[in-house]
Amino acid sequence: MTETASASAIAPSRTVAVVGTGTMGQGIAQVALVAGHPVRLYDAVPGRAREAADALAGRLDRLVEKGRLDAGVRDAALARLHPAEELAELADCALVVEAVLEQLPVKQELFSALEGVVGEDCLLATNTSSLSVTAIAGALRHPGRFVGLHFFNPAPLLPLVEVVSGFATDEAVATRAYETAKAWGKTPVRCTDTPGFIVNRIARPFYAEAFAVYEERGADPATIDAVLRECGGFRMGPFELTDLIGQDVNEAVTRSVWESFFQSPKFTPSLAQRRLVESGLHGRKSGRGWYTYEAPGAQGASSKEVVRPEPHTAPPAKAPASVTVVGDLGPARELVAMMTEAGIDVTTVNEGGPYIELPGDGQLVPADGKTSVEFADVVYFDLALDYRGATRIALSASQDTSERAVTEAVGLFQKLGKEVSVIGDVPGMIVARTVAMLVDFAADAVAKGVASPEDIDTAMRLGVNYPLGPVEWNRRLGQDWAYDLLSALHERCPTGRYAPSLALYRQAYAGDEETGS
Repeated sequence: MTETASASAIAPSRTVAVVGTGTMGQGIAQVALVAGHPVRLYDAVPGRAREAADALAGRLDRLVEKGRLDAGVRDAALARLHPAEELAELADCALVVEAVLEQLPVKQELFSALEGVVGEDCLLATNTSSLSVTAIAGALRHPGRFVGLHFFNPAPLLPLVEVVSGFATDEAVATRAYETAKAWGKTPVRCTDTPGFIVNRIARPFYAEAFAVYEERGADPATIDAVLRECGGFRMGPFELTDLIGQDVNEAVTRSVWESFFQSPKFTPSLAQRRLVESGLHGRKSGRGWYTYEAPGAQGASSKEVVRPEPHTAPPAKAPASVTVVGDLGPARELVAMMTEAGIDVTTVNEGGPYIELPGDGQLVPADGKTSVEFADVVYFDLALDYRGATRIALSASQDTSERAVTEAVGLFQKLGKEVSVIGDVPGMIVARTVAMLVDFAADAVAKGVASPEDIDTAMRLGVNYPLGPVEWNRRLGQDWAYDLLSALHERCPTGRYAPSLALYRQAYAGDEETGS
């Protein structure tokens, strides 16, 4: 590397180019422009760069109208914006960011051409979300100056940028790209070139487990979404979120990650989602996906208004007057105080469990990866992000569970102010199995050097709006919680999908050593 490619951020006086003028390209250009750089826009289609520059000017005008940007700042920015008709016009750039088609040959051809145009100190970056940074750089004479800069859409609004080091990326280049993104007001995270990078790799279980519960006939999409939102604390459920993203887009990312990991069962795509895609039911943009979306003006509906069934909610039931709490309820131990505050007489027994013994001798058990049918009279209840704050809880029972046990369990949680959804006898339920898999994927990524624990949590909170990063969730739940739940799930579904990673095994074993158990 030359001395000019130092670890410091690229100076605002240096020119940044964006190749590809679609929505993402325009967004990245806007970020660099507002940060003070001269920006050149280039597109292989004649006239497209000028159209993008005009569109970008319109974006800045709207920001001024809304009071979010000073008119003087806009005028200065537009004076620094230049559409380029030829690739040669990018010769003096300090950074070129590509946002063209997600096709490896197209990107390789572009960067090979750029290498013959730009100076030795110019950083070359791809905004790819699904292709290998290493593979794109493989066609270059100097792959050390190549890096991934994965912005999230819309780039001007979302703070996260994944800075991806390919196999040959120089450390100084990755650091300079990181510092530049930071200087642009973004929150960058660093990772190695792994399929899906951080967010798209670790987020797969959020979708996959919900789809699996649906395929197992455990619950309908509206109920699963409601449980993950109102009990798990997620901003959106996976069915509504994939409808928003586009079923074709989400399924393509899942399939790409699965294939990149040599069809590992950990990343197996959903057959139900594949059928949606094959049927052309891509979500909001097609008018129907998991849910139906009214066309503008249909019976007075606003644009793309969702028509969604109500989640399953149990009818009112009488709460038990007294219960016995056996053992430590772990993440659900707050329920003891909540039941007492609600006027339920609570007796505690320190040894055994963990479960809540109901008056009719039924047991209310925290989700542990096992099934109700294995036991005499057990009702499982799901993990919650915050049992006090949760507005809904899921319960599961088998066909052999007594009606009295289910009724008492429903009544108990209703007494605590919760809506209750009774789902099928699904091991690990909904929130618990989802969180356990997210924890496992994160632990595996840390162990394999994909990213630091801090960057993983930052990426998952900012990239997909998770209420907690999976590393922090793991700390709260305890070192062996996810391992124990996944081990039980793996025993019941021995496909390899739920086998705990070696990282999670080591973590749980270390926890046992520390406690002397």
